[in-house]
Amino acid sequence: MPDVDPALVEPAFIHQSAASEGHGSSNDRLEFLGDAVLGYATARWLMTRYPEAREGELTRRKAFLVSYECCAETARRLGLGQLVILGVGMSHTGGADNASVLADTFEAYLGVLAEQVGIERVSRFIEQEHLLPHQAPEEPDRDAKSALQELAQAYFRLTPMYFERAEGPAHDRRFTSQVRIGEEIVGEGIGPSKKAAQQSAAAMALAHLRTRYPEPPEPTRPTPPGGRPPAKGEVIALRPSRRTPKSTD
Repeated sequence: MPDVDPALVEPAFIHQSAASEGHGSSNDRLEFLGDAVLGYATARWLMTRYPEAREGELTRRKAFLVSYECCAETARRLGLGQLVILGVGMSHTGGADNASVLADTFEAYLGVLAEQVGIERVSRFIEQEHLLPHQAPEEPDRDAKSALQELAQAYFRLTPMYFERAEGPAHDRRFTSQVRIGEEIVGEGIGPSKKAAQQSAAAMALAHLRTRYPEPPEPTRPTPPGGRPPAKGEVIALRPSRRTPKSTD
């Protein structure tokens, strides 16, 4: 992007593993800002591009375009992986091509650009370099988390809750996510990032629930096997509950 001092952009490329070894501050805060900038720019672009689309379709399209897979692919195409500053351990394990590292770096880069050139210019950059190359099909497949939320609300009037734990050193962190509906665990997944683990858990939960409820929901919720229709807010027992970590979603 033109008119940006490279020295001011460099903080976007300092990974946490490098920061922990004394190479400056990590790009975590810039990632936080860039995530918000990407979400705003994507939502505004979708509102303009699909003026007749309903909220559900817009939500699915946005989830696809801001997913870590899409962000990582853009980061690769822009060559951002070559600029990432990693710790020694992360470098030796191929961290520069790790999808979660690339996605986080892309978001941090957007955060820097927003600070340097303003929201309007960075939004145009996002449209040209990220949104247009990743245009979804006319009716994109829903990501697992969005699909699970729709199913849970349609059948149970409840919102899925995700619980994570992280294991391993900073340069090789693995996340395990459990998803609950009410008090019951319905899926568990593992991934290199919180987002990836949640998507994996949601996919497992969808497979489980679609086996139990293969037909689309009626306007009123179905009666659980062997029981009366649940009252609003009542927990639907899917299988025996287990203790879970503290919710992070």
